[in-house]
Amino acid sequence: MPERVDVAVIGGGPGGSACATLLADRGLRVVLLERARFPREHVGESLLPASIPVLEQIGAMPAIESAGFVVKRGATLVWGKDPEPWSWYFADDPGQRPTSFQVVRSEFDHILLKNAAEHGVDVREEHQVLDIRSDADRVTGLTYRHAGETGEIACRFLVDASGQAALLSRKLSLHRWDEHFKNLAVYGYYRDAAHLDPPNHGNIFIESYEHGWLWKIPLHTGASSVGAVVDKEIGQRGLRELGPRGFLEAQVALAPHTRALLDGATLVDEPSIERDWSYTSTRFAGDGYVLVGDAACFVDPLFSSGVHLALGSATLAANYVQSALEQPQTREQAAQLYESLYRKQYDYFHVTAQLFYGTNRSADSYFWEARRILGDGDATPREAFVRVVSGQPPQGYERAVIEHGELPMEIESEVRLRDERAERRRRATEAITSEPGALFRAVPSLPRHVRLEQRRALAGANFQQAFQLVVRSGGQSSEPYPVTAVMAACIGQMDGRASLGEIVANVNRQHNLRGEQGLRTIIERDLPPLINAGLIDVAARSVGRNDPCPCGSGKKYKRCHGR
Repeated sequence: MPERVDVAVIGGGPGGSACATLLADRGLRVVLLERARFPREHVGESLLPASIPVLEQIGAMPAIESAGFVVKRGATLVWGKDPEPWSWYFADDPGQRPTSFQVVRSEFDHILLKNAAEHGVDVREEHQVLDIRSDADRVTGLTYRHAGETGEIACRFLVDASGQAALLSRKLSLHRWDEHFKNLAVYGYYRDAAHLDPPNHGNIFIESYEHGWLWKIPLHTGASSVGAVVDKEIGQRGLRELGPRGFLEAQVALAPHTRALLDGATLVDEPSIERDWSYTSTRFAGDGYVLVGDAACFVDPLFSSGVHLALGSATLAANYVQSALEQPQTREQAAQLYESLYRKQYDYFHVTAQLFYGTNRSADSYFWEARRILGDGDATPREAFVRVVSGQPPQGYERAVIEHGELPMEIESEVRLRDERAERRRRATEAITSEPGALFRAVPSLPRHVRLEQRRALAGANFQQAFQLVVRSGGQSSEPYPVTAVMAACIGQMDGRASLGEIVANVNRQHNLRGEQGLRTIIERDLPPLINAGLIDVAARSVGRNDPCPCGSGKKYKRCHGR
């Protein structure tokens, strides 16, 4: 008879370990099968600050902080129009944590796997999954091999975090290769390499050159991870001619800044090769299963997004699994929401990487010319960019691209337009919040492209019905912005005619709320961010119908909020 558990997790990498930990913390019986014995070698050392909250949530941060990993403050690049290095810092992005870590993945992954065991996960190393079992369309378990013996596990839910092996995606024919990033990477570790000058000494260094780009990452072991990303076909030809070591050294020799940092350094082992590149799956979740991290999709490593996507999808997957087990009738909707949220994260890095590749003008070669064309499927460059930024002005890496790269004209004009709109919204918000009482004299309304909807959303640890503001543009919907039920009641009355004070009084009366001042306090706290994000428009009550609308649209009030 097969062994029975609540959840079986395939893979002990960051996604599998984090998801298993979160599910075990919620009282489920979880078994994790990992093919290798940890610690084991793995590429991908550079973490993003957005991963830190997940590491805190699963209780792994004390061990990570005590490991002595190199502190990372941002990235230094030779990319775009400027042949000299330029830097971008996490602290430049408002609300972003100012630092992250450069980790040794063998050590980092082992910390997360041990943490999972400490949280009650049944961790089994050197267990190779042979097959995934199903009954009709529902996944029901798996078979495995350990120490020459085979076994079977029946589970209520299966989490595939098998990395680029993508066991379930390949089995169900969900795997789709990316047509844009046809690259491969050759990487190794150098001893005695020089580092960038402070404060950039812990940064990842990226240098574009004729045949692609190189990374250099300083590690706390004293080694530096160095890799070259090149066109897949050209790279395979070069590997056949020179071998991994000769090929990597030849690429370093073509990149002057990287070559200077590695002058006198020693390549300690034979380099490794990553041949399978960007891909996605046509479906991320189904009856009895969910795909996490690289098992669902993998994007070009330019932005060091692999661990971030794995950890982010792990938290979403844990919430999805719990909801599906506790409320089976909502499983299909929860699966759609999981895929929507995870695919949104993937698309962001995918299109932003396309933008980065398409704006580099530091070299004229087959590699760069083949990657000039931006787009996503049938979408134009502008549509792809608009969908990703979801109406918000570019920040962080996108801002760095705009400043240092050469954007296609249609994207550059879109960026300028969005910046101008954001500045007008900021001034409108400032005007109605600086004067006491002005906010409640203002007349709010929903822009034509914004809808208030009630749909399933992530609420705490579950997927539940919630009110959300959704931006719809060109047949696409942005990631929903959740609002409270009280705020939704107010938004439902924002028709461009009633003042906010009148709306507050109506909502208090209709819903028999106690204390109008309490609702006013909520409005003062929650409404300005919505106005600043362009989700709510406002106009002053005293504006004449032929006067310019205070929202900054440039239209007359009677044709904007006075309609």
